[in-house]
Amino acid sequence: MCADTPTPDYRDSVFLPETDFPMRAGLPQREPDWLARWERIGVYNRLRGKAGRADFTLHDGPPYANGHLHIGHALNKVLKDMVVRSQQMMGKDARYVPGWDCHGLPIEWKIEEQYRAKGLNKDDVNIVDFRQECRRFAEGWIDVQRAEFKRLGITGNWDDPYLTMNYHAEAVIADEFMKFLMNGSLYQGSKPVMWSPVEKTALAEAEVEYHDLTSHTIWVRFAPQNGALDGASVVIWTTTPWTIPQNRAVSFGPTLAYGIYRVDALGENSTAKVGELLALGDALAEGVMKSARVEGFTRLRDVTTDEMTGLLLAHPYRGIEGGQGEWDFDVPLLPGDHVTDDAGTGFVHTAPSHGDDDYQMGVKFGLPMTYNIEADGSYRANLPLFGGQAILTPEGKEGPANVSNIKALAASGTLFAKGKLKHSYPHSWRSKAPLIYRNTPQWFVAIDKPLDDGMGANGDTIRQRALNSINHLVTWTPPSGRNRLHAMIEARPDWVLSRQRAWGVPLTCFTKVGAKPTDDDFLLRNAEVNARVRAAFEADGADVWYKDGFKDQILHGIVDPAAYTQIFDVLDVWFDSGSTHAFVLRDREDGSSDGIADLYLEGTDQHRGWFHSSLLQACGTKGRAPYRGVLTHGFTLDEKGMKMSKSLGNTVAPQAVIDEYGADILRLWVAQADYTLDLRIGKEILKGVADSYRRLRNTMRFLLGNLKDFSEAERVDAADMPELEQWVLHRLAELDTEVREGFGKYDFQGVFQKLFTFATTDLSAVYFDIRKDALYCDAPSSLTRRSARTVLDILFHRLTTWLAPILVFTMEEVWLCRYPGDDSSLHLQDFPETPKAWLNPALGEKWVRIMRARKSVTAAIEVRRTAKEIGSSLEAAPRFGCADDETFHDLQSIDFGEVCITAPVKLELMPTAARTLSPGQPYVGVDLALGHKCERCWKVLPDVGTHKQPGTCKRCNDALG
Repeated sequence: MCADTPTPDYRDSVFLPETDFPMRAGLPQREPDWLARWERIGVYNRLRGKAGRADFTLHDGPPYANGHLHIGHALNKVLKDMVVRSQQMMGKDARYVPGWDCHGLPIEWKIEEQYRAKGLNKDDVNIVDFRQECRRFAEGWIDVQRAEFKRLGITGNWDDPYLTMNYHAEAVIADEFMKFLMNGSLYQGSKPVMWSPVEKTALAEAEVEYHDLTSHTIWVRFAPQNGALDGASVVIWTTTPWTIPQNRAVSFGPTLAYGIYRVDALGENSTAKVGELLALGDALAEGVMKSARVEGFTRLRDVTTDEMTGLLLAHPYRGIEGGQGEWDFDVPLLPGDHVTDDAGTGFVHTAPSHGDDDYQMGVKFGLPMTYNIEADGSYRANLPLFGGQAILTPEGKEGPANVSNIKALAASGTLFAKGKLKHSYPHSWRSKAPLIYRNTPQWFVAIDKPLDDGMGANGDTIRQRALNSINHLVTWTPPSGRNRLHAMIEARPDWVLSRQRAWGVPLTCFTKVGAKPTDDDFLLRNAEVNARVRAAFEADGADVWYKDGFKDQILHGIVDPAAYTQIFDVLDVWFDSGSTHAFVLRDREDGSSDGIADLYLEGTDQHRGWFHSSLLQACGTKGRAPYRGVLTHGFTLDEKGMKMSKSLGNTVAPQAVIDEYGADILRLWVAQADYTLDLRIGKEILKGVADSYRRLRNTMRFLLGNLKDFSEAERVDAADMPELEQWVLHRLAELDTEVREGFGKYDFQGVFQKLFTFATTDLSAVYFDIRKDALYCDAPSSLTRRSARTVLDILFHRLTTWLAPILVFTMEEVWLCRYPGDDSSLHLQDFPETPKAWLNPALGEKWVRIMRARKSVTAAIEVRRTAKEIGSSLEAAPRFGCADDETFHDLQSIDFGEVCITAPVKLELMPTAARTLSPGQPYVGVDLALGHKCERCWKVLPDVGTHKQPGTCKRCNDALG
């Protein structure tokens, strides 16, 4: 060819990628269109029409219908969505019915706030009208949250969610409660419960959060009667001075060591007395003396358990001026296993109405209960000295009660010392105000009462059934969830069901006038009455309970209405949500055939919340747990690992992430993280997620671009493909198993990591890189090109479906690029079956060795490129000395130059001596390739320029025809 003959432009002859799939995703703007499309074509309902599938039911733990979504909501719902979508695509009929918790204090509190702002008093409003306002408030937030959940790409039966305030739901909740009424486990008792003076109601443990609080601490003398203990005062320590008027005993630890101590010298401002004798736990005596500013003391002798047991002590207010004889009695000194020497004095002030340990001591030893504290947290008006004084004000601040008690103790000579202590203290999660333990009449379910209900396969009591369910019937993800819930159920007291509020399902029961709670006929247990109540609730909702004449209507013709009192407490909202298995799983057509869910999925706090209440409720009414699996996830934190707080300004709103990045980036954040731990999120973390997304998007774009106009006529059987393609199919067969197992175990992080590594390493960095030449430059009839395109098609169908549960919008976009149509959707597909015949472990091991050799060659070329001695790898002619026979034979069997994207590689087997000096280390040399650069494929080959088509190699000349 003449040197000055112009070389033709071959750019139009190569098969460069063509696709409309954009590099920039534009997710915030485009995702709403896909949501509208799915709604229009009815994807969720169409999936229900796939016959012959095994059911899979994830039962939704209902969020509260109040406020916009926070990032924890997004984490929870995205995890649920990935479960539902992956199970569906693995061949199940995976149904998801979203739900909302509608009753309870938070909504009632909001309506009360509105009333207070208008100068109104809730108690002056008709209760049915008030409840209707609560219902409207919940309805409004349900619509808001539904739209926000759907924006995250969450699939489900959004047109027909379950609501705990629906009439059928209220009827079932009441019916489930009445099962406890009928099986004898329901009882009215007087116990200390967590009480919110601000909200004037009892709170469940799940409604309690703990914050630091600075409390008064006092050390109080209890004088022994009749000269016992040599006259030494028994000293107690407490952080609740307001409970001293309710003291009815002092407890000691029967296994602890005690002594009598004499005060010898005092420091400044000490309220101790020189020469006085004190009984103290030996391990705590020095600390007590230091707190009381006692600078010198002497231990006189031991005090034995026998000496203390049953000893009578004077109440510290005995004989106090103005006491009107209220406290002129003795209190016993009693052994208690709850007493430790971790803190205090070794003696524990015991007020049975204000603490669980205290209450248990009261039950054991017959101590009297007290009723000194009103619902608003103040002393009863007629209590001497302290009547009407508040422990906590309506604003949740400290009232005068603590200081008044400290002053009274000082005046009576029984205050030994005082101080302040900062400690963790229970607060209401709603009002954020501190709580108190208060003795009130409440309704309980006895969880240790044997039930003769014919459902004893897992135990006769609710506790036994719950523990057996935890141990034998439920799979826990992660496994540590089992231990946490087991410990809670094992140690918990009876279940408090009642709340003194207005917005909820009432305790639908009647008590006999004049009967005591311990009488057999105290509660009306009548199936016909119960049926009437349920029918009324089904027709008109729970509001009918509060309408005039309802009691007469329900009891008429069965019993004398005048002989019974109607109960107006409402059920704890945890009973509402704990009953959802009945009116969702059992009663709905899209529930589950046996009324049991395959999975409950919530945050770790729900071990004491929904998992817990659902377990207790179902063990009382079904005889077992309502779930076969429980998955728990951690909480969301900011990038520094700090808890999110509006006051700190470190919250991340889901909508803000969606507006900037799109919902798929938020979903990918969930998939990339280990949800079993607390998850961090912030700007830098999201940037990293977006980068991972970009790399994955480029992989999908390569697939689409190189599959343009692919047809079945091109398809090549796996057995006829080159080894490189067979290796990719082998990797796909491995991945198919790993992906299905990972989704089956809800290991989304593991699934995504495997797919991401495969897409960006095995494919983009290796397979795509190697096969670009054949895809762009081979003739359409080339076996290599047809095989590569066949593999790309196979990759397309697997990657899109495998990633669909995570990147719901992006994979739909990818799918529609190849399969457009008004009714087309990736989310109607299943994971394709992957032939087991593609698995070839021997081939897989061989290509591991080949890739290791390729990496060595690539590294050596990069050294020459950095030194600017060569440009493209196509200019390199490597020499490769194999360090082992196996690799040498592997490389001889393939075109190693094609794999390395270089000129042909000269292969050698290193001499034995060289291999001994550097075991396992190959030799790599890089020479310049001989020949000329092909103007079409850019390979440097000796034959370039010797063919019909100017400036081409043989392959390109033949392709051009």
